[in-house]
Amino acid sequence: MTLLSGSLIFYALGEPKRLWILLLSVGMNYFFGLGLERVGKHRGNDKKNRIKLNRKRKVMLAAAVFLNLGLLGVFKCGIGGRLPMGISFYTFQSLSYLLDVYRGEQKRETSLPTLATYITMFPQLLSGPIVSYGEVRERLRRREFDAQGIQEGLKVFTLGLASKVLLADRIGLLWQEVQVKGIESISVQLAWLGAIAFSMKIYFDFCGYSLMASGVGRMLGFVLPENFRNPYMACSVREFYRRWHITLSRWFCKYVYIPLGGNRKGEFRTVCNLLAVWFLTSVWHGITPNFLIWGMLLWLAIVIERQLGALGIDRLAQKGPGRLISRFYVWTIIPVTWVCFAITDIGQLQIYLGRMFGVFPGVNVNGMDWRNALADYGRLLAFGALGCTPVIRKIFNRLKDNFVGFILLAALFWLCVWRVQVEGQNPFMYLQF
Repeated sequence: MTLLSGSLIFYALGEPKRLWILLLSVGMNYFFGLGLERVGKHRGNDKKNRIKLNRKRKVMLAAAVFLNLGLLGVFKCGIGGRLPMGISFYTFQSLSYLLDVYRGEQKRETSLPTLATYITMFPQLLSGPIVSYGEVRERLRRREFDAQGIQEGLKVFTLGLASKVLLADRIGLLWQEVQVKGIESISVQLAWLGAIAFSMKIYFDFCGYSLMASGVGRMLGFVLPENFRNPYMACSVREFYRRWHITLSRWFCKYVYIPLGGNRKGEFRTVCNLLAVWFLTSVWHGITPNFLIWGMLLWLAIVIERQLGALGIDRLAQKGPGRLISRFYVWTIIPVTWVCFAITDIGQLQIYLGRMFGVFPGVNVNGMDWRNALADYGRLLAFGALGCTPVIRKIFNRLKDNFVGFILLAALFWLCVWRVQVEGQNPFMYLQF
């Protein structure tokens, strides 16, 4: 009850007028979960009765999915006003619980406070990671809450805080400057630097939040799933999205891609299933056309990679120069897709992409503007590039348990606190989704 009360207070402090939506989601999914398993238990041996009850379960599940997605859709479409914080995440988390109960993979939760704690748990309530009920069910009832867990959690929290405050917020200033300058008047080089800056900003912002959530979860006795695994070290777009927002990819794979048939029913059907997944992923992020463009570009890249893989070309990317070329390919295509993600106005998006590839004529372009940007942000971008590799995490793992590491992490924590005090709060990007 303490964690549940704290989570509800946490949400109410941020968005008191939308607390009722969260409570409605909790209550609705609690009773749907009870109903799904209750109906399943009374199927008996009679064939007609089983068919009737199975149909009833399907109708109940369809109603649950419709109401959950309908509530989310009302706000995604702007009908209900501004999107409530975390609604995309706690809706998908609730659906994963209901679908697992329907499949028989999890038993229904008879305790309303326990299920409510799972849905509203504040470390990952607003921006994930999306946790399945089976991953935390036992720890909701029995978990170790000790000094070692608090210490370990605080270390991970500090790493995430530094990713957000010292990298995401600082590198993001370059992206802001590019927009203020006017995208019609930037050079091709500055357009690419801006795209790379946004790519790093969204990574360190979202990965930083996930690390902080994991850190707080560890302090509370939970082990939350990994959400990022050095995605910019990937050698393909397919691999990138196996490493990026892992829990969302896992959700779509388990509840959409595999039920549609996955890759088991031929290449054409596989391509269609991937299209469905990326269309839904696009809509999950937003209903403006730029998100659809973002999702369709990624779908197209993945489909092309699959066809090249069928020819055996992908094996060339696994070693030697091929690996470097494939990573260069990822660092080329991913920033282009992130520009589509970032710029909601299609006209402005066309101009920016035109400037990146030099096909849109610039207005009063200063060909040396990129040098000024590198002078101001070159060191940050270089450190950001290093942060995209496993190096920082390896150093963290090596030093976190000794005295030197303790001093460095303490200094890093208070440096971040000082930066927040000086520059003010900069909200997490994924709060808007």
